Amino acid sequence: MAADPSAQRPGTPPPRLRPHTRRQPWILTYHSVTDTGDDPYGITVSPRRLGEQLSWLRGRGLRGVGVSELMRAHAAGRRGLVGLTFDDGYADFLQEALPVLRVHGCTATVFVLPGRPGGVNEWDPLGPRKPLLTLEEIRRVAGAGMEVGSHGLLHQDLTELSDEELRHETVRSRELIGELTGVLPEGFCYPYGTFDRRVSAAVGSAGYGYGCALAPGPLISRFALPRTHVSQADRGVRLWAKDLRHGLRHGAVPGAGSRSGSPARAGGPR
Repeated sequence: MAADPSAQRPGTPPPRLRPHTRRQPWILTYHSVTDTGDDPYGITVSPRRLGEQLSWLRGRGLRGVGVSELMRAHAAGRRGLVGLTFDDGYADFLQEALPVLRVHGCTATVFVLPGRPGGVNEWDPLGPRKPLLTLEEIRRVAGAGMEVGSHGLLHQDLTELSDEELRHETVRSRELIGELTGVLPEGFCYPYGTFDRRVSAAVGSAGYGYGCALAPGPLISRFALPRTHVSQADRGVRLWAKDLRHGLRHGAVPGAGSRSGSPARAGGPR
């Protein structure tokens, strides 16, 4: 078997060089956790690899938590935490990801689609079709101590919607999750990582406390937090490099507003 090029080798930067003490919190983006044999978008991580990645984090003094907990801790000056997020609300979170998180003493934010309970990822034309969490399973995720956030209702590009459609995607999804879990969600995650100033303002007006993007660029704010996509290939040096890159790109505290009205579009994972 060929050696994994991202595995740690002699000369790997020592843990003391890790840049997680930056001012901007580090948030990791996952999607599906299951077999990676058919993964055209690069959004699937195996349970074993997830465990290796969490072990790598713990070995460097970092514990994975949901974004709300991360933001509270960061505001209080507490470090040693990294945000874990799972987009799209895949049903495999309960069977595959949750047991691994528990082994490593971690929690996470799961961004769900309450408008597609028990459906599939129809927005991915290349497939494969993956089942989404049912309403009862969303309750179970919350009952397991995970933070449940909104990914909108139907996984649409919010920048293409009318004001009324946008309000429905943000406000109604928050109401539905609150009815399911008993707690109104704090977090919103933009489908496709795509948003603009109008969309992020709608998320704030809907009552959310933060919004997660992927690469928000100049629109970075509390309602456009940058995140790092994690793939099956990420181990050792690759994770260290992604941590370093995030620290270099986002060393400043995100501002309260945005300077541009142009959409921020992520060209990577969905």
